[in-house]
Amino acid sequence: MGSEKGKLSLGAVSRRAFLAATSVGAALALTGCSSMSGESAMSMPKKLACYKKHFGTLPNGRKVDQFTLTNSRGMVVQMITYGARFQRIVMPDRKGNLGDVILGFDNLADYARSHAMDPYFGATIGRYANRINHGRFTIDGKTYHLPLNDGPCTLHGGPHAFDQQVWDAEPVTELGMPGIRFSLFSPNGENGFPGDLQVNATYVLTDDNTVKVHFRAVTNKPTVINLCNHACFNLLGPGTNAMGHELMINADYYTPVNHDFIPTGAMARVAGTALDFRKPMIVGSRLKHFPKGSKACFDLLPYGYDYNWCLRNQDENKLSLAAVLSEPTTGRYIRCSTTQPGIQVYTANFFNGDIEGIGGRYRRHGAITLETQHYPNSPNEPQFPSTLLRPDEMFYQRTDYQFGVHA
Repeated sequence: MGSEKGKLSLGAVSRRAFLAATSVGAALALTGCSSMSGESAMSMPKKLACYKKHFGTLPNGRKVDQFTLTNSRGMVVQMITYGARFQRIVMPDRKGNLGDVILGFDNLADYARSHAMDPYFGATIGRYANRINHGRFTIDGKTYHLPLNDGPCTLHGGPHAFDQQVWDAEPVTELGMPGIRFSLFSPNGENGFPGDLQVNATYVLTDDNTVKVHFRAVTNKPTVINLCNHACFNLLGPGTNAMGHELMINADYYTPVNHDFIPTGAMARVAGTALDFRKPMIVGSRLKHFPKGSKACFDLLPYGYDYNWCLRNQDENKLSLAAVLSEPTTGRYIRCSTTQPGIQVYTANFFNGDIEGIGGRYRRHGAITLETQHYPNSPNEPQFPSTLLRPDEMFYQRTDYQFGVHA
């Protein structure tokens, strides 16, 4: 796990000092009184800027803000403080037409509504992204128990985790580029996790259409941590089928799973399987039809992907290429680079058209995630890269999403 030993400790510094030490620059903001619509996002001025507006108010009275980042090339990134999540990412296609490329909602009520399966659209996930088997793990001889929210496991930090909380946020700049620094304090015992945890997630939009994501955290007790972003990408446009996208994953191995999507502990070769994306492949070309009503066993009959790939040449101290996702009709692509050891690719297998958002109804295979992270269930698999964070360390991970267009 990427960490910086001896840098900061929550026990030694206040939360304010932590935020000051991890600040990336001075604030730039314009304030307003209402959230920005999709139509407004399409017509934003082409300049480096950050705009802040009110997005909505939760039933408990908490106010949620919307931030809009723009650059000189016409790209627009909108985020909200509910879940520190992407709401829209607007970019051109090869003809210069602007369009949204992620799934999301245009109002707070739909984000806050209890869905049958929370899609986690665009959210910053924590404390632990992906699954922990049986909702338990052991640190220094003590076993901790978490609430189960996905069959026999704890998924994405459990119920009411980071994706359902209102983060503090402020505009920042990094080398002159506009960004947002989201901050959240997670108290000891929240969803069963040990230690007070102070987290910030910084999202910066550069002038070459790259979204840079920095995650930092400190704790006052040994704990486990695994942060990622859960953007659901569709480069053709939300509301359409994404199985015509082309995908390359820079990985020779993946972590096989059981019927409950828990890794078996092995790291298997992708060669000769439907998970071999070492060369660009059309995603839908690798799928087999899964029998209706049968229980999923992706190793035998994948009807969609929900796997962790073990990335090649990963170094926690520098970015390495993880994946390239492209869409031939529009020419749009994303190059994803990260310091994290794994990437979870999910193809919206459980969407069924019940959820309607920006762009229409979201049906099965209507999106693809590029969740850079540590492996699922790592706290219970000592052979996997460690997710343990101790008080004398700072958790730090970085992911870049570079957006572009093929001619």
